Formats: sequence, structure tokens, C-alpha cells
Amino acid sequence: MGADSSDRHDKTSARAAAQALAFGPLMFQAARVLRDSGALRELSTRGESGATEEELAGVTGLSLYAVRVLLEAGLVAEMLELHERRYRITLLGRMIQRDRMTRVNMDFVHDVCYRAGFHLEEALREGKPAGLRELGPWPTVYEGLRELPQDIRRSWFAFDHYYSDASFSRALVEVFRHRPRRLLDVGGNTGKWALQCCAHDPEVEVTIMDLPGQLEDARGKIAEAGLQARVRLHAGNLLDPGVPMPRGSDEAGFDAIWMSQFLDCFGEEEILTILRRAATALAEGGRLHVMETFWDRQPNETARYCVVGTSLYFAVVANGNSKMYHSERLHDLLEQAGFRVEHEVDGLGFGHTLLTARRRAR
Repeated sequence: MGADSSDRHDKTSARAAAQALAFGPLMFQAARVLRDSGALRELSTRGESGATEEELAGVTGLSLYAVRVLLEAGLVAEMLELHERRYRITLLGRMIQRDRMTRVNMDFVHDVCYRAGFHLEEALREGKPAGLRELGPWPTVYEGLRELPQDIRRSWFAFDHYYSDASFSRALVEVFRHRPRRLLDVGGNTGKWALQCCAHDPEVEVTIMDLPGQLEDARGKIAEAGLQARVRLHAGNLLDPGVPMPRGSDEAGFDAIWMSQFLDCFGEEEILTILRRAATALAEGGRLHVMETFWDRQPNETARYCVVGTSLYFAVVANGNSKMYHSERLHDLLEQAGFRVEHEVDGLGFGHTLLTARRRAR
């Protein structure tokens, strides 16, 4: 028996999707150039009237040949439509031009991941970030953040902050439900979370633990805010299993430890050692708060696609052995490290989950 019409339709759709992947890297660059050259912005302002090839060549400063190549790519990618020799922008084209999430993701992929992505197979076979050499000579991207070229550094931080910042307001409510007086921010980066904690609660004292380079960024922000008395800095590389977490100035331990988009930067064995060190840094009755974007907890397929795509960045650029995890994996690791999850909240920001855990009684 021959294939029925639904089978033929499925095969046609699958073949179309396959070709979209095959030419995806080139279409991505065409979309980016259409955006950055000003073509999409011009078409967006013209609305239904659209523009001719010649008009867009004048606006962008590109040759007529270059404009035709880009516009035809935009046409088949459904960013544009053609009516009586005039190009008009579609909803997809407007998304490429105006949507902040799309811009952040595209800039991150282009500046940080694009050239590195050629080395993905090598990275996966060796368990090392083989593509990182396209950016610099460091063992992981984190050691090199301060040395990245400014445009690449800007795109990296824009990506990192866009997703974490959107979740902070609700996370603050959850973390300060128990009124911690001493909080350890592990992987505090530029100090954004620490400063928000201080604004949220005038009595809390925060210690930021991170690599020395990241702490230099945080130091300036803390000084600008005049919070040197309430925010302390503690340098340390947690990739070294012999490096302990601090226990505060009086060695009594912290009431709360905060890890936001931090554990996804490590492999599972590394996470386990970090969690065990966190257990020793907590005061009696203290809580560990872990905020992550688990791929199984996303609100829709688009969000899950972006989260899983970020795992490819971790493999080829960041460190070669980490990823965006399934929530059950982190639950298992917390259990192995001696914690029990007492509370979890989904739907923070664009798809974060906040796990609150306490040490099990010994």
C-alpha cells in the first residue's frame, strides 16, 4: 500500500524543517545583517507601503546586489513579503528588529557562540570547551570574562542578566521570607543580586564569593552604592574541590546561601562537591536557595528550545561539561549532598525555578 496524504504531508514538513536546519547558520547571518544594516528598521517605519530594493540600498549603504541577496533571504525566511516589487516587513521581521529577547539571544549566539560552534563535536568528544579558543586561551570562559573584547563581553552579560534580572523581584520575596541576617551569594558576578538584597532589607549583610576578576566588577558597583560596610567580597575558585566556602566573619555560618544560574556552570560531580561545601557554610537552620532554568519546567516549547540551546553553549564555550539540567537531576544531587528540598517555586521570570533546601538532620 502507498503512503496516504497525511504521510506525504508529514514527510514534506519534515524535509522542510530539515532544510531550515541545513541552511540555518546562513539564514541566521542574513537576519542579523538585515537587522544591523537598518533594513528592517526602515521597513518597520514604512508599514504597508514598503520599500523597493533601490530605496533600501540607499538607506543601508549596501550595493543593490547585496540588498537583493539579503531581501530574498528575508523573503524565504518569512521575515519579509513582496508585493508589486515592494518589500514589506512581517510580524517575524518585526520580532527580529524589535523584540528584546530575540536581540539578546541573537547577539549572544553571534558574538559568543557562532565561531565556537564549529568545534562542538570536538568539545563533546573531549569534554572540554574546544570552541573557547576562538575567544581566548582560558580553561573556562569564566576566567576570561574581564579580558573578552568589549562587544563580546557586552553580549555575554546582556544574555546573563536579561534572564536572571527578570526573576529577581519574586526571588527576593521568597529568600527574605525567613529574614536572613547573613547571606552568601555564590557566583555573585557583578553584584546585582547582592545590591538588590541590601535595598530589600536594610539589615542584611551579604558576602559575594566569586573568581577574583568578577569580584573586581562587583567592587566598583558596591563602592558606587556606598555599601562596603554591608557587602563583603571573598575570592575563590570552586572548581578546586579543596577551596571551602566562607562561614562569615564570626565563623557562625550563613542564614542563607544563594546560587542563581550558578550550578548549571558545572558538571554533576563538581555540583556535588559544591553542595557539600555549601552545607558546611550554613548556620544551623540555614537555607540554601538555588535558582535555575530547568529544561523540563519551561512554560512553553519556545522557552525549552532556548534553554536546551544554551546547553550547547556550555558544552562548546563555557566549560565543556555542564548544561541546563532536568530538575530531577538537581533534586538527586541535593539529596546526595545531605539536603532536603522544603519548597520550590516555578515560573519566576522567563522560566526559572527556585528550590529552597535545608540540611537533613544528621
